[in-house]
Amino acid sequence: MTRDTSNVDGARLWSTLMETAAFGATAKGGLRRLALSQEDAAVRRWFVAACEAAGLTVVIDALGDIFARRAGLDPDLSPIAIGSHLDTQPTGGRFDGILGVLAGLEVVRTLNDAGLVTRHPIEIVDWTNEEGARFAPAMLASGVFGGAFDLGYAQSRTDRDGVAFGEALEAIGFRGDALVGGRTLAAHFELHIEQGPVLEAAGRDIGIVTGVQGIRWFDAVVEGQACHAGTTPMARRRDPLQGAARLAAAVDRIGRSEPDVSLSTIGQFEAFPGSRNTMPEVVRLSIDLRHPRDDGLDHMERSLRAEAADIAETLGLAITLTPVWASPPVVFAPACVGAVRRAVADLGCAAQDIVSGAGHDSVYLSRVTPTAMIFIPCLGGISHNEAESITPDQARLGAEVLLRAVLAFDRAS
Repeated sequence: MTRDTSNVDGARLWSTLMETAAFGATAKGGLRRLALSQEDAAVRRWFVAACEAAGLTVVIDALGDIFARRAGLDPDLSPIAIGSHLDTQPTGGRFDGILGVLAGLEVVRTLNDAGLVTRHPIEIVDWTNEEGARFAPAMLASGVFGGAFDLGYAQSRTDRDGVAFGEALEAIGFRGDALVGGRTLAAHFELHIEQGPVLEAAGRDIGIVTGVQGIRWFDAVVEGQACHAGTTPMARRRDPLQGAARLAAAVDRIGRSEPDVSLSTIGQFEAFPGSRNTMPEVVRLSIDLRHPRDDGLDHMERSLRAEAADIAETLGLAITLTPVWASPPVVFAPACVGAVRRAVADLGCAAQDIVSGAGHDSVYLSRVTPTAMIFIPCLGGISHNEAESITPDQARLGAEVLLRAVLAFDRAS
């Protein structure tokens, strides 16, 4: 290496963020860039061209993941990856995921400007369908790379119009020849907006992400007896909506059981048949439990099942809890987290450790390579929203920490 480090060009990074915000721009200043849409194809073409202009070699795998490599001094070393995603929610913002990919591009441009060549190759990655807004589940391609899903499963996922992932990928011309997971990474770093209010409230510039909360999803079905609203005495009712309401209150209590640690959410709640003057026969609801430790998740699930059994017995109902999806808690690699700490110390910025409450591609990457994340604050903690906002200086500082963390890992490994 010719010298230790170099400062990123914050104005260039911001200009790049604003330039790519034209692909899928909404009237309210956000983005609609669903995975494998024409808008996604447009930003992908821009990204490939920008990487090639920076002297990178681009490879695309069978799920459309884009890998752009800058050669290192030692051809026998695996690349240090800098990855995130370019797809968005239906009414998403301009920074969620996008910052992590474009900050990777800025890291490479900065190294080029400085004439600095790392020992390891550097590889910028755009992971396909992180959001899961078009093809469920989220983090689909990185999940295949990390061994959580198989290739056929990912290719067969369909959107609401019945279009399969593989079909959509073919349509935009981004089905590559490289194997998914057929490459070894020395490490994976991801810069991301926090998507929550913790850093902003604490007055911190950087979040050193030590891991990601575990998540367990359940579908709950509460069954009772449909009856006429005007002729059935209250004492003779088996009302599933009342049972579901008590279950909802229990879910909220469970989420508050460890303040600032445990979380619980009901995002869907539907009553059938849905007539104004009839008690429902069935109520369906979704339950999302989150905790940074497995034992905490176990306790939350036991509490949920005990509450459901008690409500069912008290009200004469049947309550079924069906597991839908689970993602275990993730603890990021000490070597990568340590590299982020060294970067923060070099810069002297206000930082704190934080556990991510949201899932990211790094969750699945951590299964196959040492991984860490860096958070910057976002205004009001708002994300997955067109109002999502960061400042140019926040973007610059995040990219600077990313650059220095990658260099620190490169020197140490």
